[in-house]
Amino acid sequence: MPMFTQKVFRPPEDCSICQDVQQVDKLAAVDPTIFEQRYAYSGKPVVITDAMVNWTAPKVFSFSFLKTLYHGEDANCQFFPYKTEFRSLQDVFDMSVSRATMEKGTKPWYVGWSNCDDKIGAILRQHYHRPYFLPATAESEKTDWIFMGSHGYGAPMHVDDVEHPSWQAQIKGEKLWILEPLRECHYTCKRLEVIVQPGEIIVLDTNRWYHQTKIVSEDMSITIGAEYD
Repeated sequence: MPMFTQKVFRPPEDCSICQDVQQVDKLAAVDPTIFEQRYAYSGKPVVITDAMVNWTAPKVFSFSFLKTLYHGEDANCQFFPYKTEFRSLQDVFDMSVSRATMEKGTKPWYVGWSNCDDKIGAILRQHYHRPYFLPATAESEKTDWIFMGSHGYGAPMHVDDVEHPSWQAQIKGEKLWILEPLRECHYTCKRLEVIVQPGEIIVLDTNRWYHQTKIVSEDMSITIGAEYD
């Protein structure tokens, strides 16, 4: 069925996933067994603050690094231009230096894309690892999702149509996440907000929570993530 029809006729969500959630927990040194019991498949959002301790991505990932990596490549399965005029990933990397570096007076921007190029994926994974807190039996999807943009921009409120929960690592910048329960849980569950700082990973079932993001740092925001089963 078309996506719109799927959303209209989807079965109602069990509001127990959110009715007792008062805030988005921030945790460190999480035992994978505890994570699996409380968060991995429960639908309860959480932020892990120490999951990038041994990653080199925060030092390496930048607009110029990604531009060089994707030079001449059309390696995105899906591209989300959001409220920009860009039609492809190459349009993004062809923008002026002043706009890319967010000089005062230039137009803000925010985009996202999935990577389907195995060679690029291998290079990306040289700089990040499978998050330590994922359950031992969980498989992380091989498709990387990358989101990047400037202050004040982000994704509008929406709910996804993907197969699994996902994690998203905040490599650079700070991003505000606004979470709202599905419509049938509107009077049962609370609207939540959390700012994800550089070095933190948010875990969220984006099929079960409406979510909106906004970059609140003056620095460029770069995030990378994937689904897990």
